[in-house]
Amino acid sequence: MSRSLVLLVPWLALLVHAVAVAALPAQPPPAPALRQVLGALGLAGGAALARTKRSEEPFHIIKDCITVTSEEGEFFHKAADDEGAVCGVYFLTDPDRVIELHFDYLDVPCDKGGLVSFVDGWELNRQFFPSPEDHPKPLHLRYREFCGQRRVKEIFTSSQNAALVQFRVPSRARGFSFTVRFLKNSTPCNILLEGTSDVYTLRNYGKHVNCSLTTLFPANVKVLQLSVGMASAKRNLELETGTIHRCEKRGMPDYVELGGAEGLDTSQLNVADSICGTDSKPGSTVETILCGVSAVRLVSSGEFDNAVTVAVRQASEDDIDAASVVCM
Repeated sequence: MSRSLVLLVPWLALLVHAVAVAALPAQPPPAPALRQVLGALGLAGGAALARTKRSEEPFHIIKDCITVTSEEGEFFHKAADDEGAVCGVYFLTDPDRVIELHFDYLDVPCDKGGLVSFVDGWELNRQFFPSPEDHPKPLHLRYREFCGQRRVKEIFTSSQNAALVQFRVPSRARGFSFTVRFLKNSTPCNILLEGTSDVYTLRNYGKHVNCSLTTLFPANVKVLQLSVGMASAKRNLELETGTIHRCEKRGMPDYVELGGAEGLDTSQLNVADSICGTDSKPGSTVETILCGVSAVRLVSSGEFDNAVTVAVRQASEDDIDAASVVCM
């Protein structure tokens, strides 16, 4: 990837912070302790970010360098100058959907270093969602790069509910267009959340895969149901063991990590706990994660049919004293 746009400029890391700010609910000014924590996370203030709203308009003109959108339709970009800044359109849809994209038109000169890339997932500050350890494809197959004046016939589909188009167009009045659709995904594995509080289930479907639920905000996570490392993928046998803690350190091959990080890479979590076992009522497992990124990560060997159900909500001022992990 000698000409890859993957390594974005350092200020692109502000995107996580800006999305998290937009996701935080309206509430009274935080107490000093919480304000100090959120400030350290970059969540106390705001960063300029273009965020498209849902509408019936199928045509979208890309004017801002960094855009986060949950819209389908046709997208157009024409360079306004010759500077050629590295920019991106970040797509995020519902947890049970994937993103399909095809280019309608491409006119990006190669001789000036112009490039357009489709990325299966998100990249921020040299970290990726899903992390390389958790994605079904190796990292080099998650990128497709193009330049020149041509028609790209290939149709691209993300593996999860997040995808990215990165671009650098260093020639005025040159550009590209593409069309995006959101398709149903019957077996979601990796899920990126912007600001939705709800109940989610991660499953490995008996496969040797890692699945993750990643939020772009400090989160309170409550485990509602657990069946990890006990129910055989080959035999329908399940015994109620209760919740077992510190499973990774016990050498268990299958477990659930609960933790947070400053970046998107869920393989580098500050882990509050790793749990396993079979527990139909594990309500006592609650973790408050005060990090810019919070995650529930299901690690599976393929020997068991694993599933974990969690309730996720945004952490509030009332959660500060019960914080399990604080990223500074």
